Amino acid sequence: MPEPKVPVNESPQTASPAKGSVRHPALILLVIGFSSLCASLMQSLVIPIQPELPSMLGTSASNAAWVVTATLLAGGVAMPVAGRLADLKGCKPVLIGSAALMLAGSLICALGDSLAPVLVGRVLQGLAMGYIPVAISFVREVMPPRLRNTAVAGISATLGVGGALGLPLAAWIAQAYDWHALFWMASALAVIMVVSTAVALPHRAPAGSGKLDVIGAIGMAIGVVAVLVGVSKGNDWGWASAATLGVIIGGVAALLLWAWFELRQDSPLVDLRTMARRPILLTNLAALMAGFGMMAQAIVIPQLLQAPDATGYGLGQTMLQTGLWMAPGGLMMLAFTPISSGMLTRFGGRATLATGMVVLSSGYLVAFFLSAAPWQLMLASCISSAGVGIAYAAMPTLIMENSPASEAGSGVGVNALMRSMGTTSAGAVMAIVLTAVTTTVGGESLPTVTAFKICFLLAAVAGLGAAATTLFIKRGRPGTDETDEDQAQAEAPAAGSAAEDSQARETSEEPALI
Repeated sequence: MPEPKVPVNESPQTASPAKGSVRHPALILLVIGFSSLCASLMQSLVIPIQPELPSMLGTSASNAAWVVTATLLAGGVAMPVAGRLADLKGCKPVLIGSAALMLAGSLICALGDSLAPVLVGRVLQGLAMGYIPVAISFVREVMPPRLRNTAVAGISATLGVGGALGLPLAAWIAQAYDWHALFWMASALAVIMVVSTAVALPHRAPAGSGKLDVIGAIGMAIGVVAVLVGVSKGNDWGWASAATLGVIIGGVAALLLWAWFELRQDSPLVDLRTMARRPILLTNLAALMAGFGMMAQAIVIPQLLQAPDATGYGLGQTMLQTGLWMAPGGLMMLAFTPISSGMLTRFGGRATLATGMVVLSSGYLVAFFLSAAPWQLMLASCISSAGVGIAYAAMPTLIMENSPASEAGSGVGVNALMRSMGTTSAGAVMAIVLTAVTTTVGGESLPTVTAFKICFLLAAVAGLGAAATTLFIKRGRPGTDETDEDQAQAEAPAAGSAAEDSQARETSEEPALI
């Protein structure tokens, strides 16, 4: 008798695999949280040494800028691909592979002295960003219900925490030691990631089936990279230049062709029909605006802190001092993890996401009116960061609530990609404003205080736009986990094969001991 097939239009509930507790959940959460934080640190690792990169690598300033950009581009591509691989092969192999990419990239950079090897290493470090969306999907699957929301909130927050804490850490290391020490530190962290992930995490059978859509992955990479390159370099190349327009238009065309191809695949890299569901579509639109709002403070506040006193508004802080003023914001994201978890359990993802974006906007309004002292900007950063921590916890929860289990990893990866596109857009828009509204101080062209205030207002509007978008998501039940009875009823049609699956999962949940 043939096995019953799951309908193509299965609901997220009927597609959910059996969930069971694992041994040592606190250890698993510690390993996943630490490793996600390490992967996120790669975003800001070289920012303190960016002005010196041309002389360090013997290249031009425009070429050296790719050392930062390459990591962001690689991370944007890696997150949905890693998520889909996790759906097909299981989370643990992808997590180990992502950690290994970070190790390889860090070693190449540590041993390199010219642009080419450092660029290769930074691309590999960016690909390691795929660890984070897979980690979110993994903890959602293996954590017991009482820890599930806390785990998702904590791992989601690392996307912002790593960037915030990386600034003072990298600035201190770069000042105290040779710049290669940054990458030796990253290599040591990557070794811990690889070993702890391999040893401590259980293996779970994959929820999806099929093969990786390689052509779809290549097509998406071409389109996403082209659009992000055009947006990130538009201010340097000129927004009306043939290079900028050609790259952006070509990228959009590639993405349209990719979408046409994906809709005709039996096992696509990204199921666009699932992505078009109203809750997922609106959550991803909110993620785009949330990424814009989060990145604005990382771009604008450090520049305001470091602006010279001679401007009349600048605060004259060094890079290390700036990083230390920004660090409490990163810690605030972590501090709000239990609060985000409680909000998810009590109010659901929709209300939590809207609340987070309103809090983020409030932080920018504080910065608009209070920017005369470093502590005032720190206060604004902490408020905005609290909003980021709340919102980032809610987004993957909303995605996984409304996606089939076989597509949970790719869904979270696409959501992370949308946030990445928002951060890239923020960099471009803020650069336009800060270079368009300037004054001359000591022969140098610098942004005016009005330019900074415009940036704060734009970020606040983005946050409020994300909150408004969220309110159009259908209201769901607070608490995101199904009861055992619900799962049993949902799995009843496939009882025979489900029993075998359940037994296989139980035997595979033991942590690997290497």
